[in-house]
Amino acid sequence: MTGSVELALDLPPQVANAGVGVHGYAGPCDVYRLPRLWQLHLYGYFGTLALGGSAHPIRPGHLSLVPPDTEVRFHYDATHCEHLYAHFRLPGRGERHRVPVMQDAGADAAVLSGMLRQTIAAGTRSPARATAEMWTVLWRATGLAEAAAHGSGARHPALRTAMTHIEDHFAGPLSVPDVARAAGVSHTHLTRLFREDTGLTVVGYIRRRRMERARHLLVASTLAIPAIAAAVGIPDLQAFNKTCRRELGASPRAVRETSGG
Repeated sequence: MTGSVELALDLPPQVANAGVGVHGYAGPCDVYRLPRLWQLHLYGYFGTLALGGSAHPIRPGHLSLVPPDTEVRFHYDATHCEHLYAHFRLPGRGERHRVPVMQDAGADAAVLSGMLRQTIAAGTRSPARATAEMWTVLWRATGLAEAAAHGSGARHPALRTAMTHIEDHFAGPLSVPDVARAAGVSHTHLTRLFREDTGLTVVGYIRRRRMERARHLLVASTLAIPAIAAAVGIPDLQAFNKTCRRELGASPRAVRETSGG
């Protein structure tokens, strides 16, 4: 085991369990393996994760991914160590994406936390919703790794704050002045930051992220199309259909049917 793992994300994950873990009370160390399941943890404490002869520091906001049948050792620095976790299978066999075993999620930690809590809340009541949220978490983890590999991990703090604000407010109205205010910069400066980093305007970035989320929900969930439109902040069905055709190349129904959903 090196410091990275490979994820095949061409098919959605199969979530076996997700929840909030609290450790440290029984002792300073836990050792275990999951023979058939991947493990993802988003940490809220300090400690160390050891596997395959390597030790990885745990810090609040760090994210780890461990493949099946891998023995892990968690060392805790306190007696109340809380993290969010998900155990899942990856049935995909397509292109593989290399992701660090441990990475700092930075400003994205709040977004990932929200998605994981949605995964936990869905539980057995809505497996499709849990799958959709977990799939998005994994793609976002992959995006963090790719950004770091290309040197864009050191994004301007205002840009990262703006992106986090956008992720946290998908379902509501998002105006550029509101996003700029949340990021603590001017409208003009924010627009320049987005163009330099993404090649898009702020509005274009918001539209792209909304439609990426919409695609996931259309493909991986049984949510009704009007519910998906509302969930991504485009409740007007005519506008949602128009945006889907422009951004995804097909109507929402066609996207779902093509995927076999």
